[in-house]
Amino acid sequence: MPALLRWADLVVLALALPVFLVFGFPMLGYAVAAAAWLVGRALQVAAERHALSSLRAGNRRGALGMMAAATLGRVWLVTLAILVVGLTDRKSGLAAALLAAALVTTQFASQAFARLLYPEEEA
Repeated sequence: MPALLRWADLVVLALALPVFLVFGFPMLGYAVAAAAWLVGRALQVAAERHALSSLRAGNRRGALGMMAAATLGRVWLVTLAILVVGLTDRKSGLAAALLAAALVTTQFASQAFARLLYPEEEA
């Protein structure tokens, strides 16, 4: 799969920084959403590697459990980060939520396009 599809969410995250700076959006919202997203992304990559090694060892249940735990953990991490920053400052919470929504949408869209355009890599 091309790197642009694999890392599209990180490209959007990088492109959002100048938008936040130019338009004066709360940087606290950007920082919290970006930190939560990057930590969650790192956990997801580690979980994918672990799941792949589990699959190679013939442990499908372990691979599925790892991916499910990583996905749910990532959702909770980003959601709680937005909640905490939103309770601290409403505008920052809104900015973090909108950025997270853009990142999630980008990631889902890039995964869908990757599976449509490169189905042989998913097998």
